[in-house]
Amino acid sequence: MSQTVSVRCKLIVPQELRQEIDRTLQGFANACNQILDTAKQKNCWNTAKLHHLVYRPVRAATGLKANHVCQALRRVISNAKAVKQVHKFRPTSLTLDARTFKYRESDQAVGVTLMSGRVWLKLKIGGYQIALLRGQKPTSATLSKTKQGDYYINIAVELDTPPTGKTPKVIGVDLGRRDIATASNGRSWSGEHIQAVRDRFSRVRAKVQSKRTRSSRRLLRRLSGRERRYQTWLNHNISKTLVRDAQAIGAALAFEDLTGIRDCLNQKSRSKAERRRTNNWAFYQLRMFVAYKAAIAGVPVVLVPPAYTSQTCHKCLHIHPERGKSYRNGKSFKCGHCGWEGDADHNAAQVISLLGATVNSPEIPKLSCPLGPLGIGIKPAPCA
Repeated sequence: MSQTVSVRCKLIVPQELRQEIDRTLQGFANACNQILDTAKQKNCWNTAKLHHLVYRPVRAATGLKANHVCQALRRVISNAKAVKQVHKFRPTSLTLDARTFKYRESDQAVGVTLMSGRVWLKLKIGGYQIALLRGQKPTSATLSKTKQGDYYINIAVELDTPPTGKTPKVIGVDLGRRDIATASNGRSWSGEHIQAVRDRFSRVRAKVQSKRTRSSRRLLRRLSGRERRYQTWLNHNISKTLVRDAQAIGAALAFEDLTGIRDCLNQKSRSKAERRRTNNWAFYQLRMFVAYKAAIAGVPVVLVPPAYTSQTCHKCLHIHPERGKSYRNGKSFKCGHCGWEGDADHNAAQVISLLGATVNSPEIPKLSCPLGPLGIGIKPAPCA
């Protein structure tokens, strides 16, 4: 098995080539917009049919190479299938394939086909990127330009991954806003600091946007992306630690499947600040980071249903017998059946671990999940 990862490398671009790269980026964006307009007018989203409609007109209008036009077509079709669709493409990136891109390991350079032809650009990279690119023969990449005017290339490489076998050992991970992640092995990451950072950026944005001056717009441009980059950095660190811990003991990782939780929470009567905090909750990004890191490390990742995980006692597997009531009270959990008392998130992580072990190794029955007449959510499986 293999896992595709993107290696982000900074490009050393001579001054005389910057204008040509910008011209190619602009042409690619124009091609995407022209293809998108045609697709909307003709209501045609089939790749082959749309190719026959737009290929020659787009090449004539933009002067792009043939493969650039084909990649622009693929980007438009992919955008139409995306959840968040782009309605107007900007000249910020260029998709490259095997015919328009080549990596040369001997001198750490890449060949990129522009509108004027093939150019070779040096990579400004460190040991991490060099290790990932060693021995690789990548066939696809994306050239991009940042707001600061720097050029980067994201090179897609295939990494061999070890097989992920079944294991009875499972580390459960409870995700939340108060604590970003709580693992059943005792690790926990508080969300207090990231929440304070988000609230501070929200206040600053609201204050600056109300000014409506040139200097305020410049400040907003400088602030843009800082909150997102910090959240990404934090999720990378958490995911790296979780995968390393699981790999060290040969365990799998279990997460709750929180698909649709934002819609569910936003249906309730909540303040504007609470809705913003819920919508900024980056649990899916963390799960995706764990997924690809775990695949490279050979660590299985399983998803379990989130129902009753925070209400069930991991010791006796009981929940409160009265509907609408719970043994959980904020951050604390005290079971009224067996008397166990402790951190509520740690208890939920333990329950997720038990469910994950059942999902990962179904041939070893441990739990069943019927809803009993007294509201008991999880019971021990009957002995054979």
